[in-house]
Amino acid sequence: MKKSKYYLIIALALTVGLVLSACNSGSDSGSGDGGDSNNSSDSGKQVLNMIETAEIPTGDPALATDASSFIVFGQTMEGLYILDENDNPIPAIADGEPEISEDGKEYTFKLREDAKWSNGDSVTANDFVYAWKRAVDPDTGSQYAYMFSGIIENATAIVNGEADPEELSVEATDDYTLKVTLEEPVEYLNSLLAFGTYLPLNEEFVEEKGDDFGTNSDNMLANGPFVLEEWDGTGLNWKYTKNDEYYDLDNVSLDEVNVQISKEPGTAVNLFETGKADRTAALSAEYAKQYKGNENAATFEEGSSWYLKFNQERNGEETPLANENIRKALAMSFDKEAYTEQVLSNGSVPADGYVPRGLAKNPETGEDFREESGSLISYDVEKAQEYWEKGLKELGVDELNLDYLSDDTENAKKTSEYFKNQLETNLEGLTVNLKNVPFKVRLDTVTKQDYDIVMHGWGPDYLDPMTFLDLYVTDGGNNNTGYSSEEYDQLIDDAKVKYANDPAKRWEVMLEAEKLLVQEDTVVAPIYQRGRLTLIKPYVKGLEEHLFGPDYSLKNVTIEK
Repeated sequence: MKKSKYYLIIALALTVGLVLSACNSGSDSGSGDGGDSNNSSDSGKQVLNMIETAEIPTGDPALATDASSFIVFGQTMEGLYILDENDNPIPAIADGEPEISEDGKEYTFKLREDAKWSNGDSVTANDFVYAWKRAVDPDTGSQYAYMFSGIIENATAIVNGEADPEELSVEATDDYTLKVTLEEPVEYLNSLLAFGTYLPLNEEFVEEKGDDFGTNSDNMLANGPFVLEEWDGTGLNWKYTKNDEYYDLDNVSLDEVNVQISKEPGTAVNLFETGKADRTAALSAEYAKQYKGNENAATFEEGSSWYLKFNQERNGEETPLANENIRKALAMSFDKEAYTEQVLSNGSVPADGYVPRGLAKNPETGEDFREESGSLISYDVEKAQEYWEKGLKELGVDELNLDYLSDDTENAKKTSEYFKNQLETNLEGLTVNLKNVPFKVRLDTVTKQDYDIVMHGWGPDYLDPMTFLDLYVTDGGNNNTGYSSEEYDQLIDDAKVKYANDPAKRWEVMLEAEKLLVQEDTVVAPIYQRGRLTLIKPYVKGLEEHLFGPDYSLKNVTIEK
């Protein structure tokens, strides 16, 4: 290979996920629609004013891949199941638990007959059939279509373009009976059915809107406790209002929720301190340190994992990251503990593994997956430099020039500076150039695989290690790295199919898969498991924070002044 400069894009990303602990966006964030929470309460209405960290990329559940969109769906839509305050999936549109066949593959759900869309239409079994077939249809372009593969019968063939979407084994036997046939028994099915891609859609409405569906609040329908309003598709403000058609309306206290985006952490804190916001998003390090221990501070350890994600093929050509030694060098060259303490300071913890702690336990011993899997790759400058020198020699170069692409928020910029310093200091011959772009641009860059390295965050879609591990199968919808390993693909397939009825063996295979992904092939380099520190007024009661799915639920919130 000739000596040349390589431009590697390191993007601070968040998918399922997730946004780095910062308050994002909006020059007009201090003005507006949020109003004064005290005055709103005095009007007799239950009004909540919130700060969020990122714009809404899409209102289409089939196309959503980010935390911001799934938060919206969590307030405005319900599937067969929703999450309770303890993250347990409980029936929502499903009228109780399903009938299950003896072989564990056929599920028959009865639907509640009082569930309606915000336009007054009934929520029917066909709404699930239509939505799921639409999601697996390659023409839709859903990155989450793979979540049906290996789950619903025939989904894999459909996603691969080898079968018609109509062949998906989901059937409306009548308006309120849904029959679902699985490829194999799935022990985490209930939590999977609470995920956003499994939400129902009103076929007539979606088809009428066509390409405009989900592009703004006028082109969306709700069947949950709230309706999204005043979102123009790009704006930095929107609101939720109580859905008068919601079947459990009597148990929804909030009349209105005003949401605004703030890029400047200081602006978000000022809105809170002056009574114009009742809850902030996760605070940046500066303010997390300041408010730690404050009576208005609330901390939560998330189930999200953050890591460097290495792209081995860009624009049809191998990148320097196709070299395993370069990947290992980068993975070992930054101080995770210093990063979580000095840059984040929000309760996040350094991680030497990919699957976060607290997600799942060994079905036989009860030991946490993270604890059992152990430390797979850690900060070690000496080893990093050895791998780096070997990798450069194999590439035939003595230096690399890397672009670090990141969000344009204050906290993302601080993170960029930290990694630039760490990588350049510890790896001789490396130059890191910082670039900052808006959230949606970054997401699009990763989706197109037009990058080389991305700092990526992933939150669980259901309570099982597989929600992290199956991302990196060959050509997986969220792989986006060019990584392809027959051995890894086989391990994931064995865990999903061969050992579907053998929990102990399935667990063993998943442990082996994580080791291959991180320690041996180093496709990803773990950094930390995220925590968040937010500010919330003491009169806001009943806000539920979730380990997976939407970050929080507003249905049970009340304002008690």
